[in-house]
Amino acid sequence: MKTIAVIGAGNMGSALIRGMIDTGYVKPEQLYVCDHQREKLEDLAMQMPAVNYCEHAQDAAEAADIILVAVKPYSIVALFEEISPCLNGKAVVCIAAGWDNRMLREQLEGRGASWLRVMPNTPALVGEGMTALCEEHTLSDEDFAFVKGMFESVGRTAVVAEKLFDAVIAVSGSSPAYIYMLIEAMADAAVREGMTRNMAIEMAAQAVLGSALMVLSTGEHPARLKDAVCSPGGTTIDAVIELEAHGFRSAVMEAMEACAAKSRVMTKH
Repeated sequence: MKTIAVIGAGNMGSALIRGMIDTGYVKPEQLYVCDHQREKLEDLAMQMPAVNYCEHAQDAAEAADIILVAVKPYSIVALFEEISPCLNGKAVVCIAAGWDNRMLREQLEGRGASWLRVMPNTPALVGEGMTALCEEHTLSDEDFAFVKGMFESVGRTAVVAEKLFDAVIAVSGSSPAYIYMLIEAMADAAVREGMTRNMAIEMAAQAVLGSALMVLSTGEHPARLKDAVCSPGGTTIDAVIELEAHGFRSAVMEAMEACAAKSRVMTKH
């Protein structure tokens, strides 16, 4: 019956709270939630009244075995100073972009806390997230397994070496934005062909969802699945040729390279 402090009840923090409760991973009474915006806490309290809501981060941290840091990156140093008296013996889980092990060590070493770097993504809000847990951490095996289960309540998890976290951010953390742009572009093209906007968005989104499930459920290489759709002399191969002519794949790869490069810059600060 581990207790969890969720400090920061924004999209990701609240998604994890709902996921853990909805899947039965924890009971509401095991959660202590704090956010500086009182209206967020009031909204959550209306939906999940049995959760413990705290006005101050120190109160939540003191009551918990595991502290999930879900605040903006620029607020973390001040937060650690605030909860410093409560850190001894606690496991700190940080989901902030740009906060690597070096930065966590500088803030937490000597305060008696263990730490873990984590990178989730926004589809966690609908239970289909992808979360990377850093292979290099100081949590006990028991705490690490428990935290892994926390994030599995909102999707899939993978244990990844920290040297690959810039790639994780590019391929998983930031990538929902690329997919939304793809869906929007597909829907625009369908509207041009005469389809209603709502129908176009639904069809485009379902095509992306179904295609992703095909990759995950079959284990086939995406190229083979693509080839299976491209009938000789058919419509799909013409569309694929147009995408290639306009640098579709290279544009995606260059965008991800830019994303990873920005991630490397952020962790140097």
